[in-house]
Amino acid sequence: MPALDAESLRAAVETIAPTRRPEFDRHMARAMHQARDQQSLDPLRLFSLHWGMIVAIERWPDRASRLREHELIASETADDDEMRAALAEIHRILDAAEAEVRAL
Repeated sequence: MPALDAESLRAAVETIAPTRRPEFDRHMARAMHQARDQQSLDPLRLFSLHWGMIVAIERWPDRASRLREHELIASETADDDEMRAALAEIHRILDAAEAEVRAL
């Protein structure tokens, strides 16, 4: 897991999810402008948390695949129990990714 600075996160995104690099760059620019306008580091902290979680998920292909699978189930099912189960798994994956990031 990389450090949560912009350069380390950018390098990780470039390696494990290169198609998301333009999204990363746009988000970083937006966070920098918001931080300046708000005179707060909060937008940059949220940016780092967001992309740290993406890296934490995408660096494990099985985890990323499970997330996409359950997102698809949640978006397509009409069955309430199936929806709850898919959302619970999404929540577990996101919680695990956030815990990895916050442990840095």
